[in-house]
Amino acid sequence: MSASLVRASALGLGAGLPTRKSFQRKTSYSSMKRPAGRVLRVVAEDTNWGREVSVAVVRVCAGVLMIHNGLDKLVDPEGFAKFVVEPYLGFLPHDDPLSFVTWTYLAAGAELAGAAGLTLGFLTRISSLSLFSTMGLAVYFHVVQSGLEDFPLGAVEKHQYAYEPAVLTTF
Repeated sequence: MSASLVRASALGLGAGLPTRKSFQRKTSYSSMKRPAGRVLRVVAEDTNWGREVSVAVVRVCAGVLMIHNGLDKLVDPEGFAKFVVEPYLGFLPHDDPLSFVTWTYLAAGAELAGAAGLTLGFLTRISSLSLFSTMGLAVYFHVVQSGLEDFPLGAVEKHQYAYEPAVLTTF
């Protein structure tokens, strides 16, 4: 339930306050005289605990999966850069300050920091954006590497499309 505004007159506190119609008849807002301390704003908030707990569970599960994804890149960053980033993501700028290994470290850092932020609920929109960008590149990599594999009606040899896990963790 969203916040609601309780009229002061409903609480018996609105004697002498203008009604909505009389307020609209005024020439300007600044010319309206209000008695000090006569307006009461009550905000009622009802927390939906089921929704809050389920969102927290999804955030923690997604964060744990992405921590694994980030740590996987740090096991062999040179190999990941050589066999994944360079051949499939060669459009990324790789001039002097940036190299394919640097992109690997940046992706791992984004996945680890984003996963930590998502899990802890800290800066979740920025964390989600960093994870969305790295997983979007992962989907691109898998589609370029293996194609669409007769999606959506194809019978795939491994019983799973190669890009399926990346797509699921992207969203």
